[in-house]
Amino acid sequence: MKNHSTQPLINLLRKTHTAEWEATPSSQEAISWLTDLVQFLFPSNHLPKQSSYEGILKKNQIDLENILLSYLDPKTTDIEAIVEAFYDSLGAIYENLRLDATKTYEYDPAATSVNEVIVSYPGFYAIAVYRIANKLTRLNVPVLPRIISEYAHGKTGVDIHPNATIGVPFMIDHATGVVIGETSVIGNNVIIYQGVTLGALFVAKEMSDIKRHPTVEDDVVIYARTTILGGNTVIGKNSIIGGSVFLTKSVEPNSQVFNTHQLRITQKTYTLDGTEFNL
Repeated sequence: MKNHSTQPLINLLRKTHTAEWEATPSSQEAISWLTDLVQFLFPSNHLPKQSSYEGILKKNQIDLENILLSYLDPKTTDIEAIVEAFYDSLGAIYENLRLDATKTYEYDPAATSVNEVIVSYPGFYAIAVYRIANKLTRLNVPVLPRIISEYAHGKTGVDIHPNATIGVPFMIDHATGVVIGETSVIGNNVIIYQGVTLGALFVAKEMSDIKRHPTVEDDVVIYARTTILGGNTVIGKNSIIGGSVFLTKSVEPNSQVFNTHQLRITQKTYTLDGTEFNL
């Protein structure tokens, strides 16, 4: 093997890595902060002593401040104000998440308690991370909301952009394969099932400031594997959208939309020999 100079590659990597490092928080630190925060809100490993709550919360605040200081310029960004505003809103985030969990418990016959939903349902975890990330986004925090959102995406199979607008309560059942785009607007008391996509009809970079994703009004249920596309598409309140539906047009309130594919069932006229059935 010939000896090749590695210095040009090293110089290139160093140049790009330095620029990117300065503009991006540590993923590991972000995920650790998120994990500690969710555990503080919804203890699953052990219940802290009452005297410990303040110390745990203070540490979490310091961790967030240090993460923001690692990639934001305090001369141009009021990091202290961001941290204060985020934790001032934490009580409201927690109350909304309790409503989300209660909605799932009341709707899902398989759920035996609200706490079961909180500690074990991937849809609830995805919503919890969304509500945290969404608040950070509203405070104009860059990058960090996407890191924690994509972490939840990897854990649950649910992809919710942190800039989406989602009312309370909200339920995602079964979770896997759900996609909710950046400019989606979802009302209160909405339920969606696995595989639902709220997406854009088409994508171009210059459309970043345009509403590209649907609006779902209050009290709507959207069943599995349904795709709803377009920024002008509105699902009217109190509607039911059946499974495997593809929609690019608005639906009036109180509508029911179902796929028209027909299922054909006949009686079999022969017996299948198991030895002939090969996988």
